[in-house]
Amino acid sequence: FLEFFKELLENAEKSLNDMFVRTYGRLYMQNSELFKDLFVELKRYYVGGNVNLEEMLNEFWARLLERMFRLVNPQYHFTDEYLECVSKYTEQLKPFGDVPRKLKLQVTRAFVAARTFAQGLAVARDVVSKVSAVNPTPQGTRALLKMMYCPYCRGLVSVKPCYNYCFNVMRGCLANQGDLDTEWNIFMDSMLLVAERLEGPFNIESVMDPIDVKISDAIMNMQENSMQVSQKVFQGCGQPKTLAQGRTARSVSESGFSARFRPYNPEERPTTAAGTSLDRLVTDVKEKLKQAKKFWSSLPGNICNDEKMSVGTVNENECWNGSAKSRYDFAVTGNGLASQVNNPEVEVDITKPDMVIRRQIMALRVMTNKLKNAYSGNDVDFIDISEESSGEESGSGCELQQCSPEFEFNATEVTGNSNKSDKNVNTSAATRSGLSQAALLLSILFLAMQRQWR
Repeated sequence: FLEFFKELLENAEKSLNDMFVRTYGRLYMQNSELFKDLFVELKRYYVGGNVNLEEMLNEFWARLLERMFRLVNPQYHFTDEYLECVSKYTEQLKPFGDVPRKLKLQVTRAFVAARTFAQGLAVARDVVSKVSAVNPTPQGTRALLKMMYCPYCRGLVSVKPCYNYCFNVMRGCLANQGDLDTEWNIFMDSMLLVAERLEGPFNIESVMDPIDVKISDAIMNMQENSMQVSQKVFQGCGQPKTLAQGRTARSVSESGFSARFRPYNPEERPTTAAGTSLDRLVTDVKEKLKQAKKFWSSLPGNICNDEKMSVGTVNENECWNGSAKSRYDFAVTGNGLASQVNNPEVEVDITKPDMVIRRQIMALRVMTNKLKNAYSGNDVDFIDISEESSGEESGSGCELQQCSPEFEFNATEVTGNSNKSDKNVNTSAATRSGLSQAALLLSILFLAMQRQWR
């Protein structure tokens, strides 16, 4: 998405520049910085800059009116103060017709949706990354060790854990992760809603692709109504001073503002950004978002469905139940921390939620609100997300100079210190095994996540 949107903006700028050079020649070249500034600000907004889109677009049309007013009235001398007065009449006179109003609406909605959606993808990535770095508790490590290796002590080397036994162990080990599910699903629904905005009439591709034609239509509208506009401005701002005759003739000759705009033929347009189309990108990512729903609640099942982890649901009497080769009789506990109060396999302190995961829940909640605002067409503050959800630390994991500022959602800082309670494991052998099992659990989680995201 980042590659696509950036290239889309670059193509739109190149298309406008090429067509305006061809149509208006030196006249455009002398005023090209006005249009370059427009695209600089659009790009700056997209990558998270503090840009008010409406104010920026109003400023663009006011500056364009000042330049145009000089060109259509080359016989007069205009001071900077006079041109400031002219710009005040932009809204009242509508010298560019209805183009500025329509373009402002289209650009604002398209950019708000595109930027917020790309930011949402970054949030999903960062949440998964940070949660997958959470260390298992010593109790979870012991339960996993007992489930995977204690059958060997009984000589049951080929017997795998019972399916429901595995479920209870994983529900206990992933108790905090299970609490992510509700907010994660709401977040995914909000992402899918904003994705609809990327497919509708205000999608960024359909807005940016013809922006050169729209701006040229506005310029031609000003040309055709220049006399009426000028007269109304003269009435409001006063009659300007006339230039000397020789300078007037030279100014008229230099302006030559009679060119007519000819848009590109379809085959002349730049190739589609990133070699794809927005429709294809959105269709693909929507499918992935739908698959990612209920990811955290289904994680224990995804792990236990692996044939290396349990026997599955077929041989319920021929499996390791934690003490013997027999049926597992305990009921399966629910998802989430509160449901583990009666977990028979993992001792879980439900009064001490994992703060890393709690901060990710908060991060998802903050981003969901921004997505809902974007869906309604309201601009959202890009920069203050980290302030609202990071806790004490930025959590980016890199120096400012080295990190791209684009879509870095700093939800939390994950500490790498081992839990001090690891020291409570009774023997050094058990400690070594426990640590190896912690690594195994993280590997299992990573593989399960990777498989589901594919």
